[in-house]
Amino acid sequence: EFVPEERVIIGTTEDNGAVLAPGHVRRGGVGNTNVGMLTEDREGFLPRLKEAFDSCGFHVKIHENIQYLIWDKLFTNVSLSAVTGILQVDMGFIAGNEYAWNLTKALIHEATAVAGSLGLSFDEETVTERVRQTSIGNPTGCTSIRADLRDGRRTEVNTISGAVVTAAKRCGVPVPSHEFVVNMVHAMEMKRQDSSI
Repeated sequence: EFVPEERVIIGTTEDNGAVLAPGHVRRGGVGNTNVGMLTEDREGFLPRLKEAFDSCGFHVKIHENIQYLIWDKLFTNVSLSAVTGILQVDMGFIAGNEYAWNLTKALIHEATAVAGSLGLSFDEETVTERVRQTSIGNPTGCTSIRADLRDGRRTEVNTISGAVVTAAKRCGVPVPSHEFVVNMVHAMEMKRQDSSI
């Protein structure tokens, strides 16, 4: 909206952390930070970005098709984060509960359909199994949406599940489960606000 596409850099990170107080962040885990551009990097900016981030302790990887990587990460976030937030449960609960898992599978189905309409092909069965293993492998894991709702903060639901809703509208793909979780998370944000009045 504000700059030409060739000036936009996007990415994901496997690093995680938590805000402890203004100006204080705890680094919770280390992984790769993946970056790419929406268009060809004609000015060679990404190698300079990598060098700067690497010198600060990050591990940057440059990707030609960053959109694919972002959607691949998004599948876990739009399913586990939203559902654990609404239910206020640990990540391990999702794969072990029939009803939570049904909603999770519906979210994955819709998200892979939207990605497909954008020209990004994912195997839904593979994605679903990876999300299930993430749930099983992190039995006490707490997602950001769950933590934010628990602690009375605004969530990132608009940039996670809401991103699927926005893309779906552009592509004409129905995503009723994603619309439900976005509305539910916002209702829970407002419930906390209303109860403090």
